[in-house]
Amino acid sequence: MYQLEEETEADLWEVEALYDLCFAPGRTALSSYRLRDGVAKVAELCLVLREDGVLAAVIRYWPVRVAGKPVLLLGPVAVHPTRQGEGLGGYLIHESLTEARRLGWGRVMLVGDAPYYSRFGFRKLNGVVMPPPTNPERVLGYELRPGAWAGVVGDVTRWVE
Repeated sequence: MYQLEEETEADLWEVEALYDLCFAPGRTALSSYRLRDGVAKVAELCLVLREDGVLAAVIRYWPVRVAGKPVLLLGPVAVHPTRQGEGLGGYLIHESLTEARRLGWGRVMLVGDAPYYSRFGFRKLNGVVMPPPTNPERVLGYELRPGAWAGVVGDVTRWVE
């Protein structure tokens, strides 16, 4: 039986260990991590999925800005290697996007593979520029509200209150 819950401080080391297992060394040097540095996660959207208490998958979201507008930065999402192919990552993406919409967010972006994320409705964002070195073909967006990305172009910047 799966348990989907908001990530807590008690989950931190286990979640980080899963990210270390799923991603290459040096992942924290990527431009996405520089945008997250010193910025609080969107806690309501950072989820852990467990089966019988064992961590199977995780997803996190961070606030950023594009042209001064609030945007959710999805990622990272990770599924334990022994659980990949079961649809757990897709489940987390669907559940968290539904919750993001309910919370009033309008737009989401990520850096990822278009063939994978297009099935969830993500499309290449033209004119939205991540800090280097980011391949612009991998900058993808999703509208939680119709038209939310219309006219939103420019550099992705850290969330500053």
